[in-house]
Amino acid sequence: MSRIEIKNAKKVFGDTTVIPNLSVSIPEGTLFTLLGPSGCGKTTLLRMIAGFNTIEGGDFYFGNERINDQDPSKRNIGMVFQNYAIFPHLSVGDNVAFGLKQRKMDRTKIKKQVEKHLQLIQMNEYWDRKPENLSGGQQQRVALARSLAINPDVLLMDEPLSNLDAKLRLDMRQVIREIQREIGITTVYVTHDQEEAMAISDLIAVMRDGEIQQIGKPKELYHRPANEFVASFIGRTNILEGELVQDNGQAILKMQHGRIIKMPLLNHVEPQKVRVSIRPEEFIRTENKEAISARILESIYLGLNTEYFLVLETGEKVQMIEESMFTEDLNPGDQIYLDININKINVFTENGVRNLLEVGS
Repeated sequence: MSRIEIKNAKKVFGDTTVIPNLSVSIPEGTLFTLLGPSGCGKTTLLRMIAGFNTIEGGDFYFGNERINDQDPSKRNIGMVFQNYAIFPHLSVGDNVAFGLKQRKMDRTKIKKQVEKHLQLIQMNEYWDRKPENLSGGQQQRVALARSLAINPDVLLMDEPLSNLDAKLRLDMRQVIREIQREIGITTVYVTHDQEEAMAISDLIAVMRDGEIQQIGKPKELYHRPANEFVASFIGRTNILEGELVQDNGQAILKMQHGRIIKMPLLNHVEPQKVRVSIRPEEFIRTENKEAISARILESIYLGLNTEYFLVLETGEKVQMIEESMFTEDLNPGDQIYLDININKINVFTENGVRNLLEVGS
């Protein structure tokens, strides 16, 4: 396995610069996810690492070895695609053995490697079965075993679960997480699904327009997003207008609906207009009529939780999530009162590009 170092990467297609100047360091043994919307450059970057795309600028390293001009077959990578890409005419065992035969490995060693990796994916009894007789999840397991059997330095996974149904996606992401931890291989994983990324990753790089917005552990990205884009892309959030003022060295956050919030972490930040991020679960229903007044527009029962769409007295529309209760009887048009868990809010600059709490922390 290898540490991956990318310095000042640039990718151009025709007249369009897809990745202008990207640098990232991926620690050895990490499951590192590139997360972002379609067209943000995450798959392009993965293909540059693999050697499938040309590199118009910058340097790519596996460990201390520069790989820019190295043929893909020489990079010792395993690759798992969204469409499985296993050979339909070969059995499960022969699919897993394919890369080993290409490397002209001894037959006895091939058999041991195939047995080891079929056991790893819990498909020992499927050795002679053809792909057409496997489920989508089983085919993707075979693709994963084939990629790992060659003992790659790096495993690259491009939207590997996107063709599976919801239940299989949940099962397979657990399989991938468990296998990656067991063998400790450096893995770069591409997805647009933020829940999937949160569930499996050691580190996540959130991308937008060919640039990395933030790198962090799932918990860091959720609770302390670097900017408004990350806050909105990782989970859901409500963005409300506010103003940060200073009163005798004490930072005060003034919200449009009249709420005044003391923000000691921002005591040394200049007064300014701000945008406040409040996640749906951070609104707390209260009986206090001095709190924020809201009217229910719609509610959606989701079993464990109920999601409410609300309009505040300022006209701002927000979402609130709370644990479902069997006796709950709230209807559209009902008025409720809200408090805010102020320990979990985030405060962005007026243009949304920076989290002021990063400055104050």
